Amino acid sequence: MLKPNSRQARRSSGGQFAIVASRYNARYVDALLRAARRELAAAGAAAVEVVRVPGAFEIPAVAAALAGSAPGRFAAIICLGVIFQGETSHARQIGDAVSHALVELQIRHQMPVIHGVYLFDNEAQARVRCLDARHNRGIEVARTAVEMARVMTRLRLGRGV
Repeated sequence: MLKPNSRQARRSSGGQFAIVASRYNARYVDALLRAARRELAAAGAAAVEVVRVPGAFEIPAVAAALAGSAPGRFAAIICLGVIFQGETSHARQIGDAVSHALVELQIRHQMPVIHGVYLFDNEAQARVRCLDARHNRGIEVARTAVEMARVMTRLRLGRGV
C-alpha cells in the first residue's frame, strides 16, 4: 500500500550529504532530486553534493568512490534512479545489481547509503511516486538519510540509538 509522506521533517545534525542521481529517465529522477534537496535543506543539512551519472547501473561506482573518498566526509549518500520494466529481464537485472551493490557499500563503509533507485512497471507508478508531492519518494529517502546519519553518529559516539 502506498503511504503518503508525513509532514514532519527531522532535523539534521548539519552534516554533509551526497546524492548520486541518474540522468536517464530525467523527468522522474529530477523530481526525486528536487524533493530530496528541499527536504535536506529543511532538515538543516550543512551541504549537499550532487553527482549525476548516465544511468542507474553507474550509481554504485560513484557512490563507492564518494564513500571511500574521505572517511566521515558524508553523513549519508542518497542514490536516485528510475528504471522501467520492459519486455525482457534486463531492467530487473539492473535493479537487482544496483540493490546488491548498495547494500555491500553500506556494510563495507559502515555508512548510510540510501536506496532510492526504483523499478516501475509503468509511467503511472512513476508519476505517483516521483511527481506527486504527497507521495514523492525523494522526500522519503532524504528523511531516511537524516535519520540514519543521526543513528550512525550516536553509535560512533557510544550513545546507542
